[in-house]
Amino acid sequence: MLKNKRVTVTGGKGFLGRHLIDKLAGYGCRSIEIADLPEYNLTDPGAIRRMYETTRPDVVIHLAAKVGGIGFNQEKPAELFYDNLIMGAQLMHEAYLHNIDKFVALGTICAYPKFTPVPFREDDIWNGYPEETNAPYGLAKKMMLVQSQAYRRQYGFHSIFLLPVNLYGPGDNFNPRSSHVIPALIKKCFDALDAGSDTLEVWGTGSATREFFYVEDAADAICLAADRYDKSDPVNIGAGFEISIRDLTQLICRLAGFSGKIVWDPSKPDGQPRRMLETSRAAKEFGFTAKTDLATGLAKTIEWYRKNRHPLK
Repeated sequence: MLKNKRVTVTGGKGFLGRHLIDKLAGYGCRSIEIADLPEYNLTDPGAIRRMYETTRPDVVIHLAAKVGGIGFNQEKPAELFYDNLIMGAQLMHEAYLHNIDKFVALGTICAYPKFTPVPFREDDIWNGYPEETNAPYGLAKKMMLVQSQAYRRQYGFHSIFLLPVNLYGPGDNFNPRSSHVIPALIKKCFDALDAGSDTLEVWGTGSATREFFYVEDAADAICLAADRYDKSDPVNIGAGFEISIRDLTQLICRLAGFSGKIVWDPSKPDGQPRRMLETSRAAKEFGFTAKTDLATGLAKTIEWYRKNRHPLK
């Protein structure tokens, strides 16, 4: 599917996008274009039309999103809903109007119901309301699944919908206002070491569990799906394991060299109680299984941050 095709990646300057561009280079694409800020504001329909006319893609891989951790979701739920909804709906509609060969939509594990049985199976995605702290974001992204299936049914439009779990890896977002749990914890460790502090404060109780997906594995999964998969059913992509936030925090502290006391703040939310994907559909449909174990991925991420961070003065 990808060989000799013109591919446009929205959000290609971002964390996942940079890794995906590197992976796509091995698929023999005719060209690989990036649609991202500041050249293209993908919440603006006019900018989206200009993007299609300028890059003339055969395949669009839509990674662009407004995203963040629990605090960011609590602070900006309306922006997270509107921006993600508009980007997805307009990009897919214009893709149909421009008669492109394939649209690859990236959803989110936040689209699943709050109390989905673990491991999360794709067939459970409509069996309840998402966890409240990130429901606006999760539902906005899930509308691309509805649109994808509707456009395939009515127009014969070729689009697929992938559900990645929480990503991490070198080049992640370490901004404390919008980062996810792994980069936030890594930064906290190094800030504590810089300050000579012997305590580390972490939100919640540590009892919630999460699955984490190394970014290079995620890029592999997306490329394989774009190249080989063409059905309306959503597909989970992840590593297929779970770890408690408490155990994750202890592991990151050990790998980063912080040996002080971890202080939990139970007044802050834990978020969804458990998250782990059932990933056999990805293996069956396009041959993907994750290769990077958590300790190895964390060590690579910590080493990247150690070399690229700006220490506290």
